[in-house]
Amino acid sequence: MSLAPRNFWANMSGEKTRKNKSTTPADVLPPDDVLFGRSSAMQEVRQWATRICGTNVPVLLTGSGGTGKEVLARWIHRQSPWHDGQFVKVNCAAIPGSLLESELFGYEKGAFTGAHTSKPGRVELAHNGTLFLDEIADLSIGLQSKLLQFLQDGRFSRIGDESERVVEARLMCATSKNLEDEIEMGRFRADLYYRINVVRLRLPRLCERNQDIPLLAEYFRAQFQEKFSKQSEPLSAEMLAYLQKLDWPGNIRELSNGIARHVLIGAEAKMVQGPGAKRLDPARNSSNGVGATPLKEIAREAVRERERSFIFEALQANHWNRRKTAAALKISYRTLDYKVRNAGFVPAKSERVSATSNARRLPISSSSD
Repeated sequence: MSLAPRNFWANMSGEKTRKNKSTTPADVLPPDDVLFGRSSAMQEVRQWATRICGTNVPVLLTGSGGTGKEVLARWIHRQSPWHDGQFVKVNCAAIPGSLLESELFGYEKGAFTGAHTSKPGRVELAHNGTLFLDEIADLSIGLQSKLLQFLQDGRFSRIGDESERVVEARLMCATSKNLEDEIEMGRFRADLYYRINVVRLRLPRLCERNQDIPLLAEYFRAQFQEKFSKQSEPLSAEMLAYLQKLDWPGNIRELSNGIARHVLIGAEAKMVQGPGAKRLDPARNSSNGVGATPLKEIAREAVRERERSFIFEALQANHWNRRKTAAALKISYRTLDYKVRNAGFVPAKSERVSATSNARRLPISSSSD
């Protein structure tokens, strides 16, 4: 279960949007400058998203898990002419295939064992609103056919009902898989792909927009302080610079979890756990190809990475006081200072000033509760 704040990258499972107009936690979006940040990759996403908000064309959102596809979908819905209608999410990966058809299209009383009353599907609930199909690549081939038929004319039938119903809804889909590969392997219909892939927006990984990390981290810290009713230590410029150098395979969700631990446990908590502690490798995308790095260099880098991890944890435990950290590690202050700078924990002066000013200017949205 993710520790993401209740109003940001939250509700990752397939929740059913409420029919009333009261604001639910998932409906509260972060400020635009937090959502899109300052990176060129996200500014391009924002430019395209702004262009298509007022059009009723299908949108396909792609990108790794935790990059914020649902949040962007909600933002597009909020900016569209259909914002007064419901935003109805269907997590195709979370609902068993045997139940997904009835969840999508609804059913009539007596349609199957246990159908004691009639129930509208989520397609109906999205009338005059937005239907968001998350992880659409996980739809079975049979359901893909029924969805394609619905998308062609907007007509469908509830299970156990012969009459047709008509729905007007905006369609947005998301996937973390490569649909072209899924088509080649026979797991996704090419005609459905062309139907939903009118406008395609790719959400970059967090390491591709690492200049946005300080803003996101401060936003999360403020949100978690409010959620847990607990104050936390500010994120130092050194820590923010270090976070910008990590790989973040879990993307924004992983950063959110790390900030949650920081607020709950304190500076001694591990900000990054598991594979996320791996630093970005500048040579990863070099033209040398896979296997070009000598084995001895790989071993040396593993030792250096382990040392960086120990130093970073010691700095956190000692509130970034280098003299105390040096004493705890039983090394000289000069040695620690060299290792800290060599590890990249100390940002350049311009970066330090930028991170400080960002924190001062950070906009925080008010809670809806």
